[in-house]
Amino acid sequence: MDPTAQGSSVAGSGAAPSKRREMATFLATTFVLIPGLAVAFVGGYGFVVWALQMIFGPPGPPG
Repeated sequence: MDPTAQGSSVAGSGAAPSKRREMATFLATTFVLIPGLAVAFVGGYGFVVWALQMIFGPPGPPG
């Protein structure tokens, strides 16, 4: 068996880029994806409430 085929030198050098990629993924998720989803959900809920009020009227005491 060829000792270079096991990839012993590749495993040691691949740690830093994966760590950098993991940090970039974490930052993108934390500061872009989660706030974007929060805005989308709140905006979607507001749109549903607005649409229902257009159909059934605003909330209030029965007239």
